[in-house]
Amino acid sequence: MNKSDIDPRAVIHPSAILGEGVSVGPFTVIGPDVEIGEGTTIESHVVIKGPTKIGRFNKIFQFSTLGEATPDLKYKGEPTTLTIGDHNVIREGVTIHRGTIQDRGDTLIGNHNLLMAYVHIGHDSVIGNHCILVNNAALAGHVVIDDWAILSGYTLVHQFCKIGAHAFTGMGAAVGKDIPAFVMVAGAPAAARNINVEGLKRRGFTKEDIAALSHAYKTLYRRGLTIDEALVELQEQALHNAHIQTLIDSLKASTRGIVR
Repeated sequence: MNKSDIDPRAVIHPSAILGEGVSVGPFTVIGPDVEIGEGTTIESHVVIKGPTKIGRFNKIFQFSTLGEATPDLKYKGEPTTLTIGDHNVIREGVTIHRGTIQDRGDTLIGNHNLLMAYVHIGHDSVIGNHCILVNNAALAGHVVIDDWAILSGYTLVHQFCKIGAHAFTGMGAAVGKDIPAFVMVAGAPAAARNINVEGLKRRGFTKEDIAALSHAYKTLYRRGLTIDEALVELQEQALHNAHIQTLIDSLKASTRGIVR
């Protein structure tokens, strides 16, 4: 570690492990049982508590608090963890709590995510890769978000909800049920609107892929079928387009029921 990258006004516990090229700004506090991977930049006035492991080449902006104990009343100070992967951008005022022993015991953030200002991620949540959480989005505990999902500003997600890959929530959505992969929702309570067509175009999905997923969406939402009935037809459609299997998997993983 290059000591010149550590502002002398930062407070770093002797047991904290900082990799090569880590930069720490003034008045940041890094506690014991914290490990930070190489090339990560931490701005001023950040608080990081352990046990927390942060990967490589992350960018953490001022006034964020990472690894704090959850306010969940069942939590009694057990040694739970926060794990953050590589190449994430964590903007101003983000709060991420450690896990609880009642669930996985770890809050997990994957790679290449953008958490914008004042996002909150509750205990035991799992975020995949390439997700975007826009300003003031808030996750209760035990939430799971799959890769490439986007939560617009002020989205609220109830505990134990699952949000599928490439899903999208509109501004101010209140999510109380699971969102299947590829589905766009809006409103409070959130309701399904369509496939996330624009997001899929930006990620290189072909016209044929989008047409197949749009047809699958209509099967699921427009024909009055039960989930089991829709799954039978979707399995047949998946033989012709592999992306539909991702939708099927998200439906089978649902535990709270899906948004309608």
